[in-house]
Amino acid sequence: MSEFEDKQGNDLKQQEAKGFNLGGALGISSGTEALEPVEKAKNFGGTVKRLIVYLKPQIVLLIMMIVLAAIGAWFLIWVPDIMKKVTNALVESLQFFTDISAEGNNRLYTYIAPVLWTCAALYVLNALFQFASGLIAATMSQRVVRRMRIDVKDKLDKVALVYFDATPTGDILSRVTNDIEMVSITLQESINQIITGVMTVIGVFVMMLRIDWLLSLIALVSLPLLLIASRIIIKYSQVEFAKQQKRIGELNGHIEEMYTGHAVIKLYNREEDSIKTYKVINSQLKSATRKSQFLAGIILPTIKFINNLAYVGICVSGGFRAGQGIITIGDIQALLQYTRNFAQPIEQISNIANTIQTAMAAAERVFEMFDLEEMTSEAGLESNVSEITGAINIEHLAFSYDKTKKLITDMNLQVKAGESIAIVGPTGAGKTTLVNLLMRFYDIDEGVIYIDGVNFQDYTRDALRGLYGMVLQDTWLFNGTVAENIAYGMKDASREDIVLAAQKAYAHSFIETMENGYDTVLNEDASNISQGQKQLLTIARAILKNPKIIILDEATSSVDTRTEKYIQSAMLAMMEGRTSFVIAHRLSTIKSAAIILVMNHGDVVEQGNHESLMAKRGFYYELYQSQFAGINTNAPAGEIKFEQT
Repeated sequence: MSEFEDKQGNDLKQQEAKGFNLGGALGISSGTEALEPVEKAKNFGGTVKRLIVYLKPQIVLLIMMIVLAAIGAWFLIWVPDIMKKVTNALVESLQFFTDISAEGNNRLYTYIAPVLWTCAALYVLNALFQFASGLIAATMSQRVVRRMRIDVKDKLDKVALVYFDATPTGDILSRVTNDIEMVSITLQESINQIITGVMTVIGVFVMMLRIDWLLSLIALVSLPLLLIASRIIIKYSQVEFAKQQKRIGELNGHIEEMYTGHAVIKLYNREEDSIKTYKVINSQLKSATRKSQFLAGIILPTIKFINNLAYVGICVSGGFRAGQGIITIGDIQALLQYTRNFAQPIEQISNIANTIQTAMAAAERVFEMFDLEEMTSEAGLESNVSEITGAINIEHLAFSYDKTKKLITDMNLQVKAGESIAIVGPTGAGKTTLVNLLMRFYDIDEGVIYIDGVNFQDYTRDALRGLYGMVLQDTWLFNGTVAENIAYGMKDASREDIVLAAQKAYAHSFIETMENGYDTVLNEDASNISQGQKQLLTIARAILKNPKIIILDEATSSVDTRTEKYIQSAMLAMMEGRTSFVIAHRLSTIKSAAIILVMNHGDVVEQGNHESLMAKRGFYYELYQSQFAGINTNAPAGEIKFEQT
């Protein structure tokens, strides 16, 4: 385990806040949006400019989407103005006792029916144009996010490993998946809705003014009241919905924790305490849910109440003006319909503003990854390592994860080709850091590392890492067959090579007992095999690669004592003639090593074989004694402390 992991936090900060969705609060949302306070971008303008760069290649699609959405909105706007003619015709029929039947003057077929068919056609055209604009928006957004995901992938390939150590995995995944998806949803839905909404508001207002300016003003008066009322309610409901989501998270976390550790809970008879905690969180969730649902529930009645006031005002005022002959009954009906159409897009645009703010915050988090410092260029570096024998010379090496706190200050080491080196020391001594530097997972601060007399920075990273075979204490296997996992480092390996590597790692016998042998599929995290079997497969993987330099980080820690002896024999055979570094926590496993490096505080403090180091009675001697005696001999008198080994 890397010493740098001690510096990592345990909290995975999920910055996926989404804006309050009015439709979701009213129970008419099509999604499951998290109702949390809106997270705003720190540099909104700068983020928009960078996002426009991604939109430029899609400018044709963007223009097409705008034109189609605008035309579709205008089709819908014309309908009330046409429908008023039907209303006026019916009113005249009743007022002047005009026969509109087929047997009469045939007005139903010659006048009203064509108007109705025209309205139906406009509705169909609106649906078709909106569908087409939505399809174009979806295509455009997917092209944009596809380019963005490719750029993120390319960027992460060039970022130093220190970024992944310092950044929680959950945060990286959130940026690559959730944040980019939020940008996609906004491009696909919000822009289309904004264009439609703006065109609708402009068109409706123009049509209302054409009919009657006074009644238009009455309709406009209701809009500020509508916005003020909804904003006040949303402001308070956002707080309660945030509490609700927080309590849901706490409840889910508690349930998962209790079920995961149910055996321990039963062992210590803590069931009642667990239930009490559950009831407390559930009670808090109930309270937050009641308040949030109440506030969300009064939004729709409030909106309807204000709209109804506007309707009443238009009806009463319109009645007087119709009586004076200024407008017709059809005009009143059209104005009422326009009033409804006028309020709806404004409310939608108000809600979309939250979504856009959240999307810009998400885009900003993605663009922050593009600003990460990249590894140095490898142009012109050597990629042929076939002649390397594995001699390593380290001169005045200095390195630290945190520049304010030195780890390795001045390391010097010479390793001959084919020599086996054991590395021991307490936690945080720099053991794993040393091998990480050898593989250029990190760039050194000072000094130089030579491989066969050549500065290892003169080789490409891929070529350099091709020299190494590595077996870690923490195994990593992927969802695939056993054979595919063993051949992970050698794509062109034959089945015979795979079987031979498994036999050398003493894994062949248990593989043969599996249902499908080497074709058995390992599930996620390889949970269908034991930890010891996982370790055997990773050892077989390293053997198959046939590397020039071998690194073993407590490779046998997860197997039983009998299997460990077989593995050690296999490791000795594999290390023969190859340079190898063995990181050991159990000193009994490296007693026979030719050279033992004793590290402490990032430096090599002692060097030699087991017998010579024990004879010195120095740091290695104290480490060995404390491990096997289990007693800290440096503890103050009267205070005995047992070491964790």
